[in-house]
Amino acid sequence: MRPWSVLSLCVLAVIGLSLPGIGLSGKPHDKDKDDDHKKVGPVKEAIAIMNPTAKSKVRGVVHFKQKEGYVEVSGKITGLTPGLHGFHVHEFGDMSAPDATSAGGHFNPEGKPHGGPEGKDRHVGDLGNIEADDKGVAVIMMKDKLLSLHGAHAILGRGLIVHAKADDLKTQPTGDAGGRVAGGVIGVASMPKMEMKKKKK
Repeated sequence: MRPWSVLSLCVLAVIGLSLPGIGLSGKPHDKDKDDDHKKVGPVKEAIAIMNPTAKSKVRGVVHFKQKEGYVEVSGKITGLTPGLHGFHVHEFGDMSAPDATSAGGHFNPEGKPHGGPEGKDRHVGDLGNIEADDKGVAVIMMKDKLLSLHGAHAILGRGLIVHAKADDLKTQPTGDAGGRVAGGVIGVASMPKMEMKKKKK
């Protein structure tokens, strides 16, 4: 092949790559997909499916909704002994250990001491206690100003743990809440509203 032919082919290739709507494969570029990606805002909802640890029958579902300045936490846990049970976001979303110790300690990005959910100094993951009725069912409805689904306090991908005993809100670093009876990974629950509207069209 002559040198000028090789040069011509190179020039044509560069021009082809630079043309709008043409990708490396030579196929038209899907601009709508790019637009969809740009319109997907921050995550607004998350969910944790709570499964029992070894020798436990505790399970449930917990929902997280990002609001202005706080996260709303709601859900239901069953199979508990009646009374209070420590309820915390833990550092890792690793539930591989039979007793859920693989989830690590409480989520504490600011290095604070353990405390209650209303305390000024507390772990971000300190959510206090949930209370089970005489049938072993705990209905959860709370708001927390330290939790977030994005930013430095983001809980996505972290673990949610229910403990065997009540959190006394003071003993360091765990609140003396006993073993872990259920755990789940906090994951994205649904698409942001802007993307959902796009899908419905």
